[in-house]
Amino acid sequence: MPNAIRTDSENHRTTGFAQPGLFSGKRGTVEQQVHDGDTLSIQLDGNVGVRLLGIDTPEVSFTFPQQKSGFVALEDPRWTEFLSDPFSDRWGPMSTPVHQPLKIWLQTRCSATQARAHAQHAAAARAELQNLVKKDMEVMQQSPETFRYYMNFGFEVMDGYGRLLCMINRNQPAAAHPAPRPPTYNIRMLERGRAFPYFIWPNVNPWQRPESIEKAIVPPGQAKMMAENDRELKMARAAFREARARHLGVFDAMNPLLLEPFELRNLARREAASRWLIDLTSDSDELIHPLNYSSVANSEDRLWIPSIYVPLFQSVGWKRQSAPAS
Repeated sequence: MPNAIRTDSENHRTTGFAQPGLFSGKRGTVEQQVHDGDTLSIQLDGNVGVRLLGIDTPEVSFTFPQQKSGFVALEDPRWTEFLSDPFSDRWGPMSTPVHQPLKIWLQTRCSATQARAHAQHAAAARAELQNLVKKDMEVMQQSPETFRYYMNFGFEVMDGYGRLLCMINRNQPAAAHPAPRPPTYNIRMLERGRAFPYFIWPNVNPWQRPESIEKAIVPPGQAKMMAENDRELKMARAAFREARARHLGVFDAMNPLLLEPFELRNLARREAASRWLIDLTSDSDELIHPLNYSSVANSEDRLWIPSIYVPLFQSVGWKRQSAPAS
């Protein structure tokens, strides 16, 4: 079945398809569907993708450099060739010049083996999530027809690809029945080292979402304290550190994933990083420039700030770091 929410990148649109809503298990009448002059009851016509908040897993496939459409599996030999020398002129210029420190950072993480590592870790991440869902169905004694997910959304309910953005878990109303409710799939993937942390403001902790986006702004100089006191963020960061300490998943000593998924995507798109950054281990009041993200070495210590929100942070006292010399 096609997706109910679809994107058109050429025309910068996100569109959707729906059916009239259900009432008591049946398609409702027009009178039942139309609540008032600006509200309809609908049922999405097709599948809806869900993007798990706060994590980033290796890519199974992605658009190859200079390729306008379609995806190429990371197992394809072309990726091995590309990641052997991603800054070669043959792949086309980067849309934003990459200064030397970041270029060195990326080059030390790229090699002929990283394409295979991405493919293998992507397959492992997919299998992990599949197994988690299957196990939850068994615990809940439910089938694919009766099993339900529970979703919790941040400020942004949907991304630019028409996917819902949320924390997601099995729907288990009782905390301890039929078994203790586990952490979200988001956290469980981090615990197993199958995903990297990828915290993008303002969708950090849906369980402690302020009443307005302005109140969600981290005060200057208080990022470290916020990260230590935010239960969801604290749990996610600790889970990933534990995976690193135990050499799980992407930290497998014999097959580590050195190049993070977002870095691979940026290189393939021929783009430099564009989100600003807050160091969650620092008391600084400075927003780190996108091209300096490597100054925060560990992914669990990065809080990404989309450029459209930077003026909001500046309005409460944050200062923008100067662009690095090229």
